[in-house]
Amino acid sequence: MTPSERRILLVVHARRDDTVEAAQRVLSAVRAAGAIPVVSAEDRPELAERLSLDGVETLGIDVGVDDLELAIVLGGDGTILRAAETVRGGRAPILGINMGHVGFLAEIERDDMDDAVRRVIDRDYRVEERLALAVKVLDADDRVIFETWALNEATVEKASRERMLEVVMEVDGRPLSSFGCDGIVISTPTGSTAYNFSAGGPVIWPTVEAIAVVPLSAHALFARPLVVSPDATVAVEVLERTSGSGILWCDGRRSHELPPGARVVVRRSSRPVRLARLHPAAFSERLVRKFRLPVTGWRGALGGMP
Repeated sequence: MTPSERRILLVVHARRDDTVEAAQRVLSAVRAAGAIPVVSAEDRPELAERLSLDGVETLGIDVGVDDLELAIVLGGDGTILRAAETVRGGRAPILGINMGHVGFLAEIERDDMDDAVRRVIDRDYRVEERLALAVKVLDADDRVIFETWALNEATVEKASRERMLEVVMEVDGRPLSSFGCDGIVISTPTGSTAYNFSAGGPVIWPTVEAIAVVPLSAHALFARPLVVSPDATVAVEVLERTSGSGILWCDGRRSHELPPGARVVVRRSSRPVRLARLHPAAFSERLVRKFRLPVTGWRGALGGMP
């Protein structure tokens, strides 16, 4: 491999016909530009059944994550989260092309795919860094027993449907409240339109650096959603009086059991997630488009504001 060689990762939801067809177009465009297409070891077996992968390298076998220039993702938010996990540790930004429904993390829709691929091959994009979370689980003796990260959210949930989770919540080393609940969602601004949103948490503009904390079905007088500093440390301890155990989920992909006495510590990760952006559209426009919000009757900007 020479320094001039360009390698572009393709991450695909390979079980949909339209997505596989789109993958073929992307592979052809990458090859035509003289770049080397790369797929993950996870995606290759399914793609190989439906596409010719001649000249396509495999991540982790032929090439390392540090050698990737960019990742193009064909799918919905779940596929984009999987891609973020795949390139974690490298510097490659992610361009999401929505092949699903809402696809809030995606930069563009499928109808604009060909132009988007051309632009990223021409390096006509900017990189936006998104706050991610570093997550640790400590046992009752304060030993670290699990470490992971999250782009959208870290969620402490009850493991058994019929039992309540008893927790104490802490911010920056100070206890805030203890209560029984179904769980607690700790979200980034990127994840504020995901589980946090469904749980009644606030939508946070991506340019606002903050962490949202939202209790789920809490039996407490004070269990409102909180927005804390991006440099705050949020901890959730599963109290010994809890009957049963809890479970930690990060982005719905990585999990760990939480026995009574376990403690989940969440803080800002030193490594953000890098997203490739093609359009400088306002976040309010994205909200309106993705959630199909009613804006009929708007008269336009007031008071000379753009």
